[in-house]
Amino acid sequence: MNTTLNAMHTIRQHAPDLHPRVAVVLGSGWGGLTDHLTGAIQFPYSDLPGFPQPSVAGHSGTLWLGHIGAQPVAVMSGRKHGYETGAVDGMAEPLRVLKSIGCHTLVQTNAAGSLRPDMPPQSLMLISDHLNLPQRSPLVGQLGSERFVNMVEAYDPELNRLAAQVAQAQGTTLFEGVYAWFLGPQFETPAEIRMARLLGADAVGMSTVPETILARHLGLRVLALSFITNLGAGMSAEHLSHAHTLDQAQAGSAKASRLLADIVAQLP
Repeated sequence: MNTTLNAMHTIRQHAPDLHPRVAVVLGSGWGGLTDHLTGAIQFPYSDLPGFPQPSVAGHSGTLWLGHIGAQPVAVMSGRKHGYETGAVDGMAEPLRVLKSIGCHTLVQTNAAGSLRPDMPPQSLMLISDHLNLPQRSPLVGQLGSERFVNMVEAYDPELNRLAAQVAQAQGTTLFEGVYAWFLGPQFETPAEIRMARLLGADAVGMSTVPETILARHLGLRVLALSFITNLGAGMSAEHLSHAHTLDQAQAGSAKASRLLADIVAQLP
């Protein structure tokens, strides 16, 4: 708790009049959202006790406080992944801090591989549900009945409907589907991709699920979107690499960020 209070104190000391209601975690392909912020104040994660020090290219490690339209927001540019240390609770403290400064909704974004031929690279997907394939939980070690979190409608249906309406009004195609979490850092094998497709997944990635579990444990509403950077292993001849993911994400960042900004601005 002292860590949470210390981070809150740092934020309040430098941004006493900003009271964010929506928190956004930026994954690869979504970093352009910060271009839509007004009156922004930046906090390097190194200044905030308990915040992760990103070790992944494309994740800057900065907390932004500002507005998107009239919406007061806190934007995390960079997250902690389970594959960095093996622990999957690396985002627990940042999310506690964001809730403590007033956030009631978490908007998550990521880069993902598509398991659907009709959802090619550069597509955008709204997450309707997830598969926790490693069966790892950031709540292991927690005490009390609150750790038994109900994961039905973990991705808020009302927020999903709003996001779909914004995309339609904007003329942007927004797919909807199930996200399968693999721990990584290696990419999936073709056999694993076939398995995920059989289980009902529409996209795969290496993040988001632990944060969703943590957010629901904290009582935050969750909305999540994926930027599709590639087809799953064995579904095309392309060579999968982190550099390829970043290149694809950069190419589509403006479109993804514009949609995200419009959605965030209209969240309740």
